[in-house]
Amino acid sequence: MKFKLLSTMLVLLIINSKIISAQTDTKIYQIVDDISADRIEKNINILADFGTRHTLSDTVSETRGIGAARRWIKSEFEKISQACGNCLEVFYQKNLVKKGTNPRIVKDVWVVNVIAIQRGTQHPNRFVMMSGDIDSRVTDPTDFTSDSPGANDNASGMAGAIEAARVLSKYKFDSSIIYAGLSGEEQGLFGGKGLAEYAKEKNWDLVGVLNNDMIGNIKGVDGVIDNRTFRIFSEPVPPTETEKERNARRFYGGEVDGISRQLARYIHKTVQTYMPEMNPMMVYRLDRFGRGGHHRPFNDAGFAGIRIMEAHENYTQQHQDLREENGIKYGDVVEHVNFDYAAKLTAVNAITMASIASAPPAPTKVAIGGIVEPSVQLKWQKANHSEVKGYKIYWRATTSPTWDHSRFVGDVDHFLLKGIVIDNYFFGVATVGKDGHESPVVFPSEIFRTSDH
Repeated sequence: MKFKLLSTMLVLLIINSKIISAQTDTKIYQIVDDISADRIEKNINILADFGTRHTLSDTVSETRGIGAARRWIKSEFEKISQACGNCLEVFYQKNLVKKGTNPRIVKDVWVVNVIAIQRGTQHPNRFVMMSGDIDSRVTDPTDFTSDSPGANDNASGMAGAIEAARVLSKYKFDSSIIYAGLSGEEQGLFGGKGLAEYAKEKNWDLVGVLNNDMIGNIKGVDGVIDNRTFRIFSEPVPPTETEKERNARRFYGGEVDGISRQLARYIHKTVQTYMPEMNPMMVYRLDRFGRGGHHRPFNDAGFAGIRIMEAHENYTQQHQDLREENGIKYGDVVEHVNFDYAAKLTAVNAITMASIASAPPAPTKVAIGGIVEPSVQLKWQKANHSEVKGYKIYWRATTSPTWDHSRFVGDVDHFLLKGIVIDNYFFGVATVGKDGHESPVVFPSEIFRTSDH
């Protein structure tokens, strides 16, 4: 009987340990379950039925062209807002792009983005954003009249942003969430550029941009079929870094530890925790080889931004005139979109934004010391937040793509890791909220001698 009692206690201790260490939030699982493939399918069909959504297409018609499409997107955000007691601020953000700005701008055009903001309860000026592109195109990027349904590129991403807004608007978060429909992507990333400039003007604390561009195809041009894997593209370091910062990286490391790469790691970790059936694939590249996406203008402005997309592209269905040649049907039409897969990638976005928006802000002024010593010391400026539980130090081997080791160190502003040689690892610090949600990891940007602390 005594042995049985001890065994029972041991089992309970193990179970409780797993519950404590898991630090999961039941609402995140509910968010995954609430994402509807049927709604995404419906919205992709509606967007494709506008005929063309080319940035330079008709803006007057109620049924065809980008004008009709963006009015419909705005109305969808407004319906969602009404359902949550006007919890979204919905508006157009626009910029005039003049003819000849590049060869794809053949006439003056207003590049109009559709924005919906769900304000946070504690940090209303701190944002995480999900974006999809409104516009579409055929083979000739200046052809703004031919049919261009753009079902996967990028009605899938736009439908995902609308669905994420529908689901997340049912909850309240500490920080704000932006749902964005961006225009002008195919003409030169003008929508993202305009919104990034707007964010700077408004002094937004934009901590992460999740650009969704093609999230609905599971069959690649190479014949591979995969409905689990998706890619996360992220640049290694910000293009805005100073010469001093660049020189420091030569001696102290950080070549793959910029803010966008930390955002990519955050997504990877969140998906592995809450959606273990999915296979997030971090790609150490700004975007696909020689190509671009709407996160880039935000990177250019100094914001963390990544691209989420399918793992296997089919080029016969991208930027193609609708036609059939040699038995191959070209064109980006609805029949090629896998709506369940698009729903999964929408859920990836939703749980990432919910996690970041639920977490306290990251620590600032993270510094590291420990040169020629058998230990590592980190210090930081605490986050300004009422629900901070404490801070967690992360470290990994210099060749590892993910943060593999961690230690919660409490509500302190410095800590000494004994027995760990600074030369062999990279380190970072994250803020942990009382509910277990964590900020993205911050890589040290300052060096100090431990005797100075």
